Amino acid sequence: MSPFNPKKNYLVFLSAILTFAIAGALFRGVLDNYLAGSLGVTKSGRGIVEFFREMPGLLLFLILALFWRIQDNHILRIGFTIALAGLVGFVLVGIHLVPVIVFLTLYSTGQHILMPVQQSLAVHSASAGQEGTALGLMRSVQSIGQVAGYFIVPLIFLGAATEARGYTITFLFVILLIIAAIAISFFIRNEGGHVQRQRLYFRKKYWLYYILQNFYGARKQVFLTFGPYVLILHYGASPSVIASLLGATAVLSIAASPILGKIIDKAGYKAVMVGDTVILFFVCLIYGFAHRLFPVDTAYLVIIGVFILDGIVSHASMAASIYVKSLSESRDEMTATLTTGISIDHFISIFIALAGGMIWEFFGIELLFVLAALLAAGNSLVALMIKPREVQKVN
Repeated sequence: MSPFNPKKNYLVFLSAILTFAIAGALFRGVLDNYLAGSLGVTKSGRGIVEFFREMPGLLLFLILALFWRIQDNHILRIGFTIALAGLVGFVLVGIHLVPVIVFLTLYSTGQHILMPVQQSLAVHSASAGQEGTALGLMRSVQSIGQVAGYFIVPLIFLGAATEARGYTITFLFVILLIIAAIAISFFIRNEGGHVQRQRLYFRKKYWLYYILQNFYGARKQVFLTFGPYVLILHYGASPSVIASLLGATAVLSIAASPILGKIIDKAGYKAVMVGDTVILFFVCLIYGFAHRLFPVDTAYLVIIGVFILDGIVSHASMAASIYVKSLSESRDEMTATLTTGISIDHFISIFIALAGGMIWEFFGIELLFVLAALLAAGNSLVALMIKPREVQKVN
């Protein structure tokens, strides 16, 4: 076996991540339209689909526990393969909703397995002293892949004779790209450690953070699940439009994230945590009532603007990570606390998705987004209780 070359190994790893990111964006770009148009998934049905799709995130710490003896590069390949199996099954079962949900959940399981593993591989594939840079570059590559995938969708549908053929071509590309990612993963070597397995970590000093994660997870899920569906069902947005909006949001987020980071450094994490949820309070109200305040064409443009704004402003949630760091005594404690926050986020998200669909179906879109606005307001009130501390260096 040839000597281990960290730089070469890292580039191979990035190639696999880029390939899968393009595939994931292609699939995400058409999923909502496919559910609504081809499968006839209703407002409440969309919440049910999301309930099961998010379940692997809630159970991730248990899923990864099954692989505790397996090296990271093999787990990465397992994640790709599970996602491929889910996608192939999703395509083969066609318009049968229950099997579609099963295979969509399987695909989501593969995606969630990759989340912590790819971070570990990025660190251990990098040269000594370049770990932080390696993580940052990996996220940039993922963003580039997502932008590419989202903007490929309109090109596919532009060249397809029918919308049904557009879906077929898109799904075929996704399958081929995931196969390519699996093939590339065989050339990734694991040197220097395993992924840190997730565990739940509760401490009294983090109680405000846990509450904030409940509010954040709930409000976020309303937009994630029903934001595109509003555009599709109320305004007839096509797959090309939805994918283009997601792509535009991704492009703007690449530029906005560093700016938000600097604002956090200058204004403090508390000010950002309060300010961003105040903005989101009004974003939710506009999203829920634009069709009553403006003519249809104007409302459509307003909703598009608000959709993109929500995607950008949501990145301010990284202020919560800085808050956790200010309380943490070690890097392991911080990681464990953030992991617990993710589990709390997913726990509330799956039930909000389920309840949100029912609320929209039986009480209207206005009530759904009024409740989302109240969640944002609750987030702001809890954030006001935070006592700013100096951010500590953690080891």
